Amino acid sequence: MSSLLDISNITPCADYNALLSKYSPIFAKIAAGSQQREQEGELPFEAIQWLKEVGFTAVRVPLTHGGDGASIPQLFQLLIELSKADSNVTQALRGHFAFVEDRLNAHRDNDQSHWFKRFVAGETVGNAWTEIGAVKIGEVITQVTVEAGQYRVNGKKYYSTGSIFAEWLDLYAQVTETGEAVIAVTSTAQDGVQIENDWDGFGQRTTGSGTTTLVNAQVEELIAFEQRFKYQTAFYQLFHLAALTGIAHAAVNEFKHQIQQRTRVFSHGNSERVDQDVQILQVIGKASAQAYAAEAITLQVAHTAQQAYQAHFVQDEENETLLNIAAEIESAQGQVVIADLVLELSSKLFDTLGASATSRKKSLDRFWRNARVIASHNPLIYKEKIIGDWVVNAKEPIYVWQIGGGVKQKAS
Repeated sequence: MSSLLDISNITPCADYNALLSKYSPIFAKIAAGSQQREQEGELPFEAIQWLKEVGFTAVRVPLTHGGDGASIPQLFQLLIELSKADSNVTQALRGHFAFVEDRLNAHRDNDQSHWFKRFVAGETVGNAWTEIGAVKIGEVITQVTVEAGQYRVNGKKYYSTGSIFAEWLDLYAQVTETGEAVIAVTSTAQDGVQIENDWDGFGQRTTGSGTTTLVNAQVEELIAFEQRFKYQTAFYQLFHLAALTGIAHAAVNEFKHQIQQRTRVFSHGNSERVDQDVQILQVIGKASAQAYAAEAITLQVAHTAQQAYQAHFVQDEENETLLNIAAEIESAQGQVVIADLVLELSSKLFDTLGASATSRKKSLDRFWRNARVIASHNPLIYKEKIIGDWVVNAKEPIYVWQIGGGVKQKAS
């Protein structure tokens, strides 16, 4: 089978240092306002617009289509840098980059240049998959129907991260007539789409992860869900790993700054200067090592995902399957370890300072709060089980799962 995207165009071809030089000034601007956004609950519309304008949201688009041609490891190394500035912005772009990745894979067999043009023009895609309320496992309330030859969609989604900033929705739905699971790509610029900022989590407050309501909304394009790119679950998880890693580095940097500025010491401490107290240095040293380990693990998982991506174009099905399994298992292993590392360091760092560190004005709790919410998205205990089942029984991991109402237990 011929490929629309030659293998030479999908191997790493970008210069990472050039990419970092291009985007670092924008990351710095984003970092400058991150604490204020956190304190005031201000959504990062401006920050995301800056990223659109400079081309960051098209960083994975091939060079031949106007993007940067970044590899998956290069993308996630940049996302770690963005997460140092504001992990909520990274999370808000999760659905967008997953849709870009899906279109890159689809381009092997079907021309996706129309989407590449949109990405290069700064158009982004939000996530709208999860339904809440009286929905059972396996049930999809959001339905696509045909009306006068046009696909229309009705339903309600929650956790629609990034959608409030986006021009398009990556919308999981079901075709009423056939029962087929699909992605109904839907424009946000229509009366039938309402997006609310009603996410009430104690962390990740500015990701725009609220409710999306669809009332007879027009669908731009239907994509069979079974055709989604194979390593999608690992790719989605990589966003959590990059965000956690960025939080770790940002926490170490902020507490370092607080230590350097601190003049008050405890009478039973080890030095007349906090920055010379050996126990304080021990705490910050361990946290720095934990952040380093988190980054190393994240980039290793990204490297394996890159191999899975390239295998899709080589069209060696057996090798592609093995690499998809590897990407999924490694992303799960990374989640289990990195979550613990970052949750520990973002709490233990408070031992380097006094009670003044808990001041709301400093917002030092934002690192732990954001990390705790990210680590809660996909329960760690189930990932540990999946890893164990692979190690002991060679059972292939679950790639796609749902959440919903289960069977109620009868009273004995």
